[in-house]
Amino acid sequence: MITIIAAIANNNALGKDNDLIWHLPADLKRFKKVTSGHHILMGRNTFESIGKPLPNRTSVIITRNNDYFKDGCFIANSIEEALEIAKEDTDIFIIGGAQIYKQAIEKGLVDRLDITVVHHEFEADVFFPEIDMNVWKEASRENFMADAKNKYDYSFVSYVRK
Repeated sequence: MITIIAAIANNNALGKDNDLIWHLPADLKRFKKVTSGHHILMGRNTFESIGKPLPNRTSVIITRNNDYFKDGCFIANSIEEALEIAKEDTDIFIIGGAQIYKQAIEKGLVDRLDITVVHHEFEADVFFPEIDMNVWKEASRENFMADAKNKYDYSFVSYVRK
């Protein structure tokens, strides 16, 4: 199973200046729970925004730079190469960024979208691709209200390929 996991705003905003725009501890907790023990595939900018390999996960960084190296990570020059590295894993997660999401969706490489929708619009410089409801169907949704720790209303939404 190859899953894109992302947190996006109502206007599909992903981030600005290579960083997250909001802080939702519930989303971070869920991300950690869902991806732990698995391969996480990401572009170089996404890795550099995180700054280090995440614990209890196998990091695969996708970059066109053949000289790129990060201790504790695998390096791939394409999404296909990254998937080949992770092929023994039953659950592979693509965690960003926008270009990697777009390529994976356009190439039909993804089985599921695991999306946290932040019910707010933000100014951003990177956006998640439009989810084509001719290709995807909503499989589940959990809605949550803002609280003392989470500033915005949000939903965990899973889509599966039709």
